[in-house]
Amino acid sequence: MKLKFLIRVFFVLLLTLLIMQCSGSKKAINISQEEENVFNQNTIDTVTIENDSLEYEIIIMEVGFATWLQSMARPKGYYTQAFMENRNRIYVINWNQRVLDPYKYDPNLYELRINYDPNVDYGYDVNYELYNYFIYFQRKYKQRLGPFAPRIN
Repeated sequence: MKLKFLIRVFFVLLLTLLIMQCSGSKKAINISQEEENVFNQNTIDTVTIENDSLEYEIIIMEVGFATWLQSMARPKGYYTQAFMENRNRIYVINWNQRVLDPYKYDPNLYELRINYDPNVDYGYDVNYELYNYFIYFQRKYKQRLGPFAPRIN
């Protein structure tokens, strides 16, 4: 009797999560005119994300990202490192899966894998800039790398 009840509860929870996932993906992302102007810039920004003590470095060459990071992203200290690490884990997994499937996902968007080990403490700055790049990328290219909308407000 208890097993049947647990199976029903599990099924209801699974169905609820599936419905929430499907309905959440249909919500449009609101992009302000200011943000749209940043997305439409012509000069390539280069942002280097690094942690010298870990010898870890990501170089992002993306039009408008440095400007967006300075003008649109939440300031440092707004999110905790733990929050950004959790989101970055999800984003990296989904990003890397898309890199491996160039027939389904645009290989011009998903060019290179990101080596992000969840067991390594990359520090606040690396997580901050990587997290914000994922937000920027999702908003600019209208992509979804996780179950939650990429918001800045």
